[in-house]
Order: sequence, then C-alpha cells, then structure tokens
Amino acid sequence: MPSKTKLFGAAVVAGTIALAGSAFAQGQKPAAKPAQKPAQPAQSQPAAPAGQPQQGPMVVDLHSAQADWTKVCGKDQSANKEVCYTTRDFGTQADQPPVLAVAVYDVKGEEQKIVRFLMPIGLMLRPGFRFTVDKGATIEGSFEICFPNGCFAEAKVKQATIDTIKKGTALHVQVRNGVGAEVAFNVPLDGFGKAFDGPAIDPKVLEAQQKALQEQLQKKAEEERKKLESQGGAAAPGGAAPAPAPAAPKQ
Repeated sequence: MPSKTKLFGAAVVAGTIALAGSAFAQGQKPAAKPAQKPAQPAQSQPAAPAGQPQQGPMVVDLHSAQADWTKVCGKDQSANKEVCYTTRDFGTQADQPPVLAVAVYDVKGEEQKIVRFLMPIGLMLRPGFRFTVDKGATIEGSFEICFPNGCFAEAKVKQATIDTIKKGTALHVQVRNGVGAEVAFNVPLDGFGKAFDGPAIDPKVLEAQQKALQEQLQKKAEEERKKLESQGGAAAPGGAAPAPAPAAPKQ
C-alpha cells in the first residue's frame, strides 16, 4: 500500500477535497458574519455544568454546493498503481464555504480502502472519530495531521464497508469539540455509489468546476462583507480570499 504521503501526492492533491483551503478556513473564524456560523457548533458548545449529565450530541446536517460526487484517478509512480478517490465538500448550507470534506480512496489491486475526512479545526484529536452508515456498525478512525485550515482523519476499511456506503443514505460522523462535547455531522450519500463505480472526471473539467465553485464562494463572501460594512461591522480578515485552483492530477 502506498504511504499516506503518496496518497496525497500526484493523484490526490488535485481533487475537490483541496477546495477546502482558505474557503474552508472562513467557516472557522469567530466573527458575527453569517457565513462564519456553520463551523461554530464544532467549537463553541459550552460544557455541561458539574453534576449534570452531558447532553446528547450536537447534530449538524451538511449540504454540498457541488452538483455531485467527483471521482479523480491518477498514477502513484512509486508503487506503479492507479489510485482513484471519490470526493465531495460539505457545508451547513449549499451556498456556504465547506466545513467538512470526504474522500474515499481505492488503490487498484489493494483490498484495503481508506475513508478520509478533512475536519474543522478546534476538535479533540486523542479520541479520534467514528462514523456509521445509516444505522449500521460503528467504524473508528484517527486524526493523521492538522493544518491551519483543518485536520485530516481517516479510517481503513474493507470492500464490504465501501459497498455499504454505496447503498447508504448518510454518513454519521461523530467527533468531540474542544470542551469534550460530542458533535455529529450528517453527510448525505446520494450519488456516491454511481460516482464511485463510474468513470473518472476529465482533469480539465475538474479544473473548470473548481474555478466556478471558487468564484461562487468568493462572490458570496464579498456579498457578506459588504453587508457587514453597511451594518457598521468589520469583515473577518482574509474572509473573501478564494481557495487556490488545484492542478490537474498527473496520469
């Protein structure tokens, strides 16, 4: 199996998971701006007072600005194997910056698959995370590496789990925020199975889609900035900066 670094190399860097760059970070800034609110549930829920039972998980229903899941394939040069991943970004509203991204990796000839998430910052890393497909068995995973705009977490699974995801309606991803409160992200799975089993997207089409989506997010951020200014508020620094356009995957 290629290393995690290689999996994020030639075939991986260019995918739609890369969309969650500065646009992903917009959702993490503690400003009054409406576009900033989606990521706050994962960081701002107060701890339960001493002696009182912990409340149930905070549920965050996610939606995607992308029309569908995207499958990207490329060659891992060191292992000489084809790597494909099927991915999509999600926010609390379809017109808001993403707060979470999902990518399911399939290395040709390998039995083991990887379900990888780009999570919001401000989460507890040591407990890791867990997810279920609909009301199925719980699968546990761990955080791998964090950057200023988010943390990568992954779970290694078998083909049977992938088959379940393909038939499922939602992934329920559970994490803990900075004060230990549980947060549950609900990720819709509609269209995943068709994309996973279908052909990979043309790199040029992918680049065009990314550019259009970045422009959409930038326009939304600019509208929110002007709205804040008209109300006498101050925009969060860097809030309107778009994510960089990804390069096409190497074949």
